[in-house]
Amino acid sequence: MGRLAVKLTPGASADRIDGWGVDPEGRPVLQVRVRARPVEGEANAALILLLAKSLGVSRSSVSLARGGQSRLKRLDVEGLDDAALRARLTDR
Repeated sequence: MGRLAVKLTPGASADRIDGWGVDPEGRPVLQVRVRARPVEGEANAALILLLAKSLGVSRSSVSLARGGQSRLKRLDVEGLDDAALRARLTDR
């Protein structure tokens, strides 16, 4: 299982992956924007759907492990290791 750190920006004009950045501790995070608002989990659901499509895995393979109420989140992806995750997201 691969783990992915994400910085989510809800309420954007389009769903998109902006690329890699760093969090306050200097760790790499994937910067993602979604149109959905952070109401009743809509932004988290949109994030999971966007990442599943981008990674070429099923939606059920992507789960929110931490950060349900925060912009900084950690997602677990079944079937891919960390290196495969990074490669698939870098090659887009």
